[in-house]
Amino acid sequence: MVDDGGPADHAQLALNGTLPAHVAIIMDGNGRWAKARGLPRFRGHSAGMQAVHTIVEAAVQVGVRYLTLYAFSQENWQRPAAEVAALMKLLQHYVRKERDELIRQGVEVRVFGDRERLTGSARKAVEHIEQRTAGGSRMRLNLMISYGGRAEILRAARNIAGKVQSGELVLDDIDEARFASELYTADVPDPDLLIRTSGEMRISNFLLWQLAYTELYITPTLWPDFGRDQLVAAIREYQKRERRFGRVTPV
Repeated sequence: MVDDGGPADHAQLALNGTLPAHVAIIMDGNGRWAKARGLPRFRGHSAGMQAVHTIVEAAVQVGVRYLTLYAFSQENWQRPAAEVAALMKLLQHYVRKERDELIRQGVEVRVFGDRERLTGSARKAVEHIEQRTAGGSRMRLNLMISYGGRAEILRAARNIAGKVQSGELVLDDIDEARFASELYTADVPDPDLLIRTSGEMRISNFLLWQLAYTELYITPTLWPDFGRDQLVAAIREYQKRERRFGRVTPV
């Protein structure tokens, strides 16, 4: 479903059906946003960070329980070194700027991905925000940083293979639930709704296992321009969907 990026009526949100418990977002379009304004790419990423602030706050307000943001993919390490360095500094800035507000809102932050590739200071920032927000009960915010869906699946497969090799598991123990328990998202439900900004029609190696039955919502709005109204519009569209999970509704 492609959205026109227009405003939504907040007052009708609660009237339209069940809220998605878990919303995942591929935040795309920072570079195009900056280019359209004749600005360096870093300015687009800075504007995108403000959009993160807005959407986290809005998600808490409307009652989303889990919000997962694709912040930095494994493929993003191939970008120019200066841009990667700027993104690592932006991550540290986000932690300093947003920590107290996240605590106040009751948001627990978890960060998933290959942390070994982060700079030392960025890794410390990640550990700090997780420690300080631990126990937040209104919403879980998952930040996927240095993350790839295929790598996550391989990691889970290796973990299970190691447990079989050690005798902790036998082959008959391995089912979907056992496999899912080895994923980063083992303690959260699969996403109900995936939003992708900027109009691109692909999932870009994001949550490949978890998105099996997720509702997709694609908007041409670039990430820095994606705000509360756009989030509400996506949720309202989700509420119109009939989720069958492969089943057929009896006639």
